[in-house]
Amino acid sequence: MIAGGIGNISDKLTKKNDLPVGSLLIQLGGPGMRIGMGGSAASSMATGTNTADLDFDSVQRGNPEMERRAQEVINSCWQLGENNPILSIHDVGAGGLSNAFPEITNDAKRGALFDLRKVPLEESGMAPKEIWSNESQERYVLGIAPESLELFRHFCERERCPFAVVGTATEERQLRVIDPLNDTSPVDMPMNVLLGKPPKMHRDVVHVSNDFPKIDLTGIDLQVAAERVLSLPTVADKSFLITIGDRTVGATSVRDQMVGPWQVPVADCAVTTMSLEGYLGEAMSMGERTPLAVIDAAASGRMAVGEAITNIAAAPIRDISDIKLSANWMAACGQPGQDAALFDTVKAVGMELCPALGISIPVGKDSLSMRTTWKDEGQSKAVTSPVSLIISAFSPVYDVRKSLTPQIRLDQGDTSLILIDLGRGKNRLGASCFAQVMQQLGNDSPDVDSAEDLKAFFNAIQKLNSDGKLLAYHDRSDGGLYASLCEMAFAGRAGLSVNLDILTMDSEHAADQGDAKNWATQVSERRNDMTLRALFNEELGP
Repeated sequence: MIAGGIGNISDKLTKKNDLPVGSLLIQLGGPGMRIGMGGSAASSMATGTNTADLDFDSVQRGNPEMERRAQEVINSCWQLGENNPILSIHDVGAGGLSNAFPEITNDAKRGALFDLRKVPLEESGMAPKEIWSNESQERYVLGIAPESLELFRHFCERERCPFAVVGTATEERQLRVIDPLNDTSPVDMPMNVLLGKPPKMHRDVVHVSNDFPKIDLTGIDLQVAAERVLSLPTVADKSFLITIGDRTVGATSVRDQMVGPWQVPVADCAVTTMSLEGYLGEAMSMGERTPLAVIDAAASGRMAVGEAITNIAAAPIRDISDIKLSANWMAACGQPGQDAALFDTVKAVGMELCPALGISIPVGKDSLSMRTTWKDEGQSKAVTSPVSLIISAFSPVYDVRKSLTPQIRLDQGDTSLILIDLGRGKNRLGASCFAQVMQQLGNDSPDVDSAEDLKAFFNAIQKLNSDGKLLAYHDRSDGGLYASLCEMAFAGRAGLSVNLDILTMDSEHAADQGDAKNWATQVSERRNDMTLRALFNEELGP
């Protein structure tokens, strides 16, 4: 499961201010505990290689009530506008305070002096390294001027949110952490040693070639394939994951998962308004094609980006460059071929496709431990996951009312369904849901063959939507064209009449079509294969 969110912020609040010497460095939020000790490092260690205690201590525990209290304090501060007491703020994530405090002071080109015993703690007996490095959640570090302390204290007391002045900013670019309890200095080092330019890691890696057989379509019945694809959890209705929570908290939700009067969960993207008044908003979507990485890791990365874009295209966006991506990289580094596969994917997405599209990836995460080991009756067992790239796309929306849904409209008279095939007719079935339910893999992975095609498609959809020419929109992804058509029909409670002739035309044997005998006897099996490919390939295209 992956979770994410989107917010908006005033232009005036997007830059951190300098921290004058003597600025107070504050921890806001919950107390430190002996949790998240392995933290981000443990997330990149193969499961089964750690001790049970470290695995347990690495798990972070959330406290939504504390998060809300801290957020209300922050809201109270920024709502003061130019009188905002917060000079600079940083969330406490990987590495805990040992990362957050040095980063916030280094950004201001300062050093800092911290008193370790001023850090609020929930557990007794924590060692200095545990206090400094635990990754307890719902915490922020921030810098304020000494004269703003009473105002800040007032907000914290009103919201009953814990805070503590842990240190001060210094002129000397030295990081000092003192422990009065033991009369020691657990940390005393120059900032440039801690946060200077570390040497780049060098890895010697090799590619591992795979020779997978082609998908065999012999004897596959269309009805059986259709039922199996719709029953696959990847394609099937996942209302049970959606209806367990409120989808409209905050009153700014415009487009949630459920579509149409019958509330079918087939939406392409989420859309919210920026405020309770007006029609400006934000859209977010996701894309992932992890199974493709078994065949071609770079193609799986490109397809993840492509899927995120074809999903978010349902929202009215002025320009493709307005879209920003968050990339969540996961791989089993150290395993044969996986380091090279990760490099290929990063290069394909970050250095080739996204620059060609004019889209940036300003943020992301990684977990490089996608392997688990265990022993069963004395035998070592292991499961290794392929390179997995999860893309989240975000963009401002100029009019949330123009957001498109997959719901077929029956109140508009005669309408037409149009397929834009970004796969250029290749109909590759490798690692598709169809291949999975047929217990095959294949060797022909779908791919983004042309960044220009993808960009032109996006611009065309936005122009047609702006002109009011589109009634419904849905992307083609898991389950292929067949699943997309079914979802559109389900959302509108409509039947569909679909002509696949143009998608199943065999150009190589077009001459045979003039001979009825040849057409009936020689092409029928080939036509069946092409029908399966046309319906179940997962190339990009709405």
